[in-house]
Amino acid sequence: MWASTNAPDSDPELVGPAVLWHRLAFSQDSGTWKRADLRNLLLDRMPKVVEDPDTAADGMLPAVDAYLTFLSQTGRLTKGSDSLDDLRAELDDVEDQFVELMEELLDDSEESGDDDDEGGDLGDFELFADELAELDTIRLRPDTELAAAAREAPLIAQARDLALWVGSGRRVGEDTLLSDDEVEQALAVVGLPRPETEGSLAEAVPQLWNIWNLAVDLEFLEPGDANTVAVQDDTSEWPFDDDEDVLDAWMLGLHSVDYGDPELADDDLTMALAGLTRGVLVRLLLAGGSRDLDGLRRELAEAAADLDELGADAWEAADDPLIPAVDWLAGYGMVTVADGTVSLTPLGTEGVVHLVDDSDIEVDARPAIESMSAHELLALSAELPEEEADAEFAAWMRLREPGRAAEELLEAAAEDESDALIRVQAASVVGTLGEAAIPAWQEALKQPSLRPYAATHLSHLQVPDAPEPTQDDTHWLILDMWTISAGLGRSEFVSSVRDIGPDLLDGLLEVVWKIPHAHVEELLDLISQVHPDKQVAKAARRALFRARSTSS
Repeated sequence: MWASTNAPDSDPELVGPAVLWHRLAFSQDSGTWKRADLRNLLLDRMPKVVEDPDTAADGMLPAVDAYLTFLSQTGRLTKGSDSLDDLRAELDDVEDQFVELMEELLDDSEESGDDDDEGGDLGDFELFADELAELDTIRLRPDTELAAAAREAPLIAQARDLALWVGSGRRVGEDTLLSDDEVEQALAVVGLPRPETEGSLAEAVPQLWNIWNLAVDLEFLEPGDANTVAVQDDTSEWPFDDDEDVLDAWMLGLHSVDYGDPELADDDLTMALAGLTRGVLVRLLLAGGSRDLDGLRRELAEAAADLDELGADAWEAADDPLIPAVDWLAGYGMVTVADGTVSLTPLGTEGVVHLVDDSDIEVDARPAIESMSAHELLALSAELPEEEADAEFAAWMRLREPGRAAEELLEAAAEDESDALIRVQAASVVGTLGEAAIPAWQEALKQPSLRPYAATHLSHLQVPDAPEPTQDDTHWLILDMWTISAGLGRSEFVSSVRDIGPDLLDGLLEVVWKIPHAHVEELLDLISQVHPDKQVAKAARRALFRARSTSS
């Protein structure tokens, strides 16, 4: 809605992947943006997930610029964010690098020719898309529990120790990053044994280089100029105190699961087993979380032979390639092994769900009912069919007293004054709780965005001394309904506005612009553009002018 008028040359569809990955990797609040996060998003994340590098090269940065401007102009850019000017400066700084990365992706795509038409590797989730779609609801554990598990991941501790040993400005070699003497020191630091080898020690320690690469992924190590590498300032603070920081770091290293794939002397044999570690993860998820190791080993060996003519030879050459895969997953906190059975941990379930989502395959994953906040419940239910949403609400309600449930739901609804859908959902559910919700409604009277709902329900409950709903309250409720219908699409919005009738609508437009609603200007602007009655459109433009004059 905003872009069509204010940024007509930008493509809002390009914003979706960027905002999604920003939320997954950097901040659960889509209104919080930092320069560093913006840089990492565009230069690290987007090249890994962008589907059309050519379109992204031309339009991604203008689209993100428009989105950040929209957040700033509509009050959605949170106080903890960097300023719009700083964020735009960062966009300018990364533009050349971003375009180069997109061009490299295009070149790689052209060089691969018809490779995309060939079968996937052992970790191709697309091969299991139908089975994944049919899985029962997956319940994800709360962040506090996941963060506690991530803090215990031994591979992250090894990556930290290695980065601290590297220190600041260590010069690395061109042929091998470290000399053999340095490799020996590094092995001791991370607790790996020194292999017996007659050749270069650096070429005989793939696990050390996997940990090195993990340290880079986790942003513990950062390559510098003139063949140097340096530890980052906050590396020594791992495990971090803040749960969100812990999970952000863990998520940065999630794609390190590929380091669990076996590495053989022959590159063709190595490629025949590519994706093995992801193959373990997806099979565990489909099995409900656990598999017998022997059965899993046989299935993967057969899959390798079916997918690649060298698969059987590669499996034999690797002796038991399942071992390094499971070892890496265990080291990253994603699986446990006991009595011949390998099982996903809650952290592993969280991780594989993210990896499946990266592959654009949908699975029904939701927070565990007992750990779901009121806001999570409301946000989730907005995306579910009515019966499923009702079942989620019923299960959530059974875990708390009605009065407490009402308090939590209305507090969640008050978090973001611009979120009309969350507000309407909360009011609807709390409205079913009857007299138990009276204290919560009385408290909600203090919130401008909830006052119309609170006054309406308290009046309906005939609560003594409760304020009667005012005309302004009614207008607020109408604006909330319009906001929701606008979010459903143009046709739904036009239908909801036309249902009112031109005469009544004209009267509303004379007064509704005065309401301090977060979306009043956007809605008036939209009415002026889409309403088929020219007189109504003209009245909407006049109301919009008044609203803007008042707000300025």
